[in-house]
Amino acid sequence: MKLTAPLRASACLLAILSTPAFADDAAVEGDTILVVGQRSAPIEIEPRGLAVSLGEEQFAAVNAFNVEDLMKYAPNFFVRKRYSGDSNGVPGFRGTHSTQSARALVMVDGFVVSNFLGNSFGFAPKWGAVGPGEVQQFDIVYGPYSSRYTGNSMGGIINISTRDPQGTEAFVTTQAFVQPYKQYATDKSYAGYSGEAGVGWKQKDGPLSARLSTRLFRNEGQPMSWYSLTPAAGLAPGLVVTGAVIDPDTLTRVPTISGIATTTTRPSGTVLAGDPAPIFAAQSPADITQSQTKLKLGYDNGTFKAQALLIYWYNLDQQNKPEAYLRDSAGAPVYEGRVTTLGRTWIAAGANLSRTSRKEILAGLKLENPVEPFAARLNLSTYQIASSVGLTSNGYVAGINNGAGVLAKQGPTAWYTGDLVLEHKTDSNEFAVGATANLYQTDQSRFNVSNWRTAATPVFVTQTFGKTRLLGAWVENRFKLSDALTLTAGVRVDSWKAFSGGLGRVGAGGQPVFNQYDARSDTALSPTLSAEAKLGRNTIAQLSLAMATRFPTVGELFQGSLNGDGSFNANSFDPNLKPERSHDLNLIIAHDFGPAKLTGSFFWQRVDDTIFSVTGFNQNGVITSSFKNIDRTRQYGIELIAETRDWPIKGMNIDANAAYINSKTVRNAALPISEGVSFPRIPHWRINGNIRYGVNDAVQVAVGVRYASRPNTNLEGTQRGDTFGYTSELFALDARVNWDLPAGFRVSAGVDNLTNNRAWVFHPYPQRTFLVEAGWKL
Repeated sequence: MKLTAPLRASACLLAILSTPAFADDAAVEGDTILVVGQRSAPIEIEPRGLAVSLGEEQFAAVNAFNVEDLMKYAPNFFVRKRYSGDSNGVPGFRGTHSTQSARALVMVDGFVVSNFLGNSFGFAPKWGAVGPGEVQQFDIVYGPYSSRYTGNSMGGIINISTRDPQGTEAFVTTQAFVQPYKQYATDKSYAGYSGEAGVGWKQKDGPLSARLSTRLFRNEGQPMSWYSLTPAAGLAPGLVVTGAVIDPDTLTRVPTISGIATTTTRPSGTVLAGDPAPIFAAQSPADITQSQTKLKLGYDNGTFKAQALLIYWYNLDQQNKPEAYLRDSAGAPVYEGRVTTLGRTWIAAGANLSRTSRKEILAGLKLENPVEPFAARLNLSTYQIASSVGLTSNGYVAGINNGAGVLAKQGPTAWYTGDLVLEHKTDSNEFAVGATANLYQTDQSRFNVSNWRTAATPVFVTQTFGKTRLLGAWVENRFKLSDALTLTAGVRVDSWKAFSGGLGRVGAGGQPVFNQYDARSDTALSPTLSAEAKLGRNTIAQLSLAMATRFPTVGELFQGSLNGDGSFNANSFDPNLKPERSHDLNLIIAHDFGPAKLTGSFFWQRVDDTIFSVTGFNQNGVITSSFKNIDRTRQYGIELIAETRDWPIKGMNIDANAAYINSKTVRNAALPISEGVSFPRIPHWRINGNIRYGVNDAVQVAVGVRYASRPNTNLEGTQRGDTFGYTSELFALDARVNWDLPAGFRVSAGVDNLTNNRAWVFHPYPQRTFLVEAGWKL
């Protein structure tokens, strides 16, 4: 995509962004806390820094295949979602890279679902624990500006509030969706469906309540990767084949250190030395099956409150249908082996089959009770990966013939969290003190097996294991200095420890050998300061300052990746990683113009010892990720957020935002060429917006837009492109219509990516996708 994409995005939003916006008079009348978005219910996270709250009105305008879709138009925000049902959807705030999952603190009803066992796309929050129909409210806070939260809030905080029953109630929602998809030689349609239902009950004259819901989700996503031919050694010819695909976007654009693309001229039908390898097959689409059951119990006698949450989530990912582009002389597909095409001889390999299943449980208990003169709240939860089994074949032929492969198992793997808060409030002062504790533990093993489907005769290959724990205490006080000025000051102290870490591998004589790492500990002191002021009747400002420390995860410290021979890549992890330490600033000014409200935000963050996963090929041609500390990174930017209600015409509501981000590697002694270069995968521009219009009392239409400019793909800034393997520009135009029918029924239809834009985050984003939905509520 060329310059036309930002022009189109700007045209969609120019009228919106040139107009002030509206939230609600309560945003500037009374309490000075500044929150963007819905105001029908209070935000559930301490709103220091930019704070956004989304509710029913925003949700109704979204094509929500999964729960994380409900946030897709939030300001300067995205989720790295490659297909519906993707369990690797990492959220990104402002200048947070799409694999820095440990910088996002995500909770469901205050219970942590962030997977801090690692820090990459493979450790995304557990979105699948909640279905879209169960969400009452989405709250997002950008940055670590409240002392109540650990350093994992360095990027931001998300809390998903699920529904509490208001009486006897029930709901049913069904969806069907399809994505016609074309890329290289793949031309197929991929479809899915979901069904979600629930019942709720609240005791009429008593303290008890209960809500039970369940969801089944099925989808086949588009291929995520493509397999390339490898030049063969020796002169012996291979099987003569046709059908190999040369990607013109990588063939004619050769990145250089200066970032200037050059063009190579070649004879037709040939591949020259140094050209990207031809593509011979598409990875199997992920055939996803997910089931989720949630039980929420409540007790509230007006003084003492208790809430219990129990969620079971099952996820099955089967990839058993790779698509070969190569054809022999008889027209039969060729998946692997020595082949000759395009004037050279190659090796085709890698089209494996796989099956991964996981059973996971979230259990949480929340207690609230006054302990004079305080109000006390205690949250206890655990997330258990009860079973995680991954099976992969050693190639395509082994896959279809139930041959040899690899078994990957987890267990025991889980995390435990606890939070205690004591609050005392008066008319002019709010004092709070609390304690935090968490424990994360993992144990992963790999085995060679003779039958990849049945995991027969497992033979030990590797094992990684380890634990981290965090104990924290904090205090925060909010002083109302006058009717126009409020000051919030806090400090947090954390004690961190990594222990019981090690790895196992096959040593001499085929016997397992285990290496244990010494325990490590560290502490951090993190102050915060925020001031909110009314600058006249209709203007509010907030300045927030913070320091935060994000300690390394188990995966960054102890979980090594493998070389091609099955041995550990010693550089893929680092037991001596330093913690990330940030300094943060956010200035926000909002003005209420009457029918509309405009919010402007300036942010700045400097991070010392940024932990980053550098991805590349090792000596065996295997992609590996090596965690390293970058000496210093820095980001700053501005955000403009517009909201209107019943403007410019009655029945029309608009939420729109635009952001500029400047994120750079400032100092990196390990890779000096990256210094002064824009940080990878962070666009300079993001634009999100959503327009909703009630045609009449029964029909609502909505249009949404998402845009991000093309960023660098790697730290050095030498990789920029709009095809597989790069992070590209994104432009997506979405549409939806809702029709409310009598007796509580609603039908909806929508389309995401209406213009069928092809965008990439190394892997492809979805192309045009159609959705139909029907629901009923009692």
